[in-house]
Amino acid sequence: MTTAIAIAAHPDDIELFMSGTLILLKAAGCDIHYMNLANGCCGTSQYDAATIARMRRSEAESAAASIGATFHESICDDMAIFYDRATLARLASTIRQVKPDILLTHAPADYMEDHMNTCRLAVTAAFSRGMPNFVVEPPCPPIDNKVTVYHAQPYSHHDPLRNRIHPDMYVNVTNVVEDKVAMLARHVSQKQWLDESQGHDSYLQTLRDLDAECGRMSGIFEFAEGWRRHLHLGFCDPDDDPLREALQDHVMMAN
Repeated sequence: MTTAIAIAAHPDDIELFMSGTLILLKAAGCDIHYMNLANGCCGTSQYDAATIARMRRSEAESAAASIGATFHESICDDMAIFYDRATLARLASTIRQVKPDILLTHAPADYMEDHMNTCRLAVTAAFSRGMPNFVVEPPCPPIDNKVTVYHAQPYSHHDPLRNRIHPDMYVNVTNVVEDKVAMLARHVSQKQWLDESQGHDSYLQTLRDLDAECGRMSGIFEFAEGWRRHLHLGFCDPDDDPLREALQDHVMMAN
C-alpha cells in the first residue's frame, strides 16, 4: 500500500493547500497521514495560548479523522518553527515511523517563515531517513525506502517577491472541494477569529477562491490543487512520480 504524509505549518494549512489531494489518495487506497508542526497557539484574539492550542488540536484531530487520516501531534508553537536540530530530530523520527512513499509539504518560498521552515524541515527529515548516525527523538531506526517530495502552491499562488508560481502538476479537486470546505469548517476557532477581521465565513470562501484560481491556471479544471515535484537526488529514482501514478485519473501535467 502506498503511504502519504502531509506536513504543514499550522492547523488548517493542510485543509487549504493539500486536503483535496489527500482525500483523493485515500479514495485510491492509500494510507494517509496528517501533521501540523505548530500547535496554533497564536491563532486567536480571544484566548490564551494554552487554551487556543488545546482547541486547535481538537479541531485538527477532528479534521484528520473526517478523511480517515492518521493524526500526528504538533511539536512546536506558532512563530517558533525554526530550522534547528531539535525540531528536525523530532520530525525525522515521525518520518521514520510513517515510512512515506509520498511527502506533501509547503512551497519552498511562501509568504511567511513558518511555511518555509516547515518545508525545509520536512525535506531534510526525509533526506536523513536512512542515516544511522543522525539521532532522532524519540529514537527510531533508519529506513531505506524511497520517498518522493511534492510542494504545494504558496498562498495566493505567488512567492514573497510577487512572482506567480505555476505547478508542474494539477490535481482536479472539483468533486471534493466541498469536502475540503467541510474539513476546514471543523476549525471553528478560526472562523470566529477570521470573521472578526475578514468577514463572515471568509476563510471558507478563500479556500474555494484559491482552488478556483489554480483551476483556471490549469485551463481545464474548475477547482485544482497544484504540486511541484522535488529533485529526486537523495530521495528516490529520477522517474519516480507516485502521486501522479496514484491519481492518474485526476491529474494534468503542465506543458
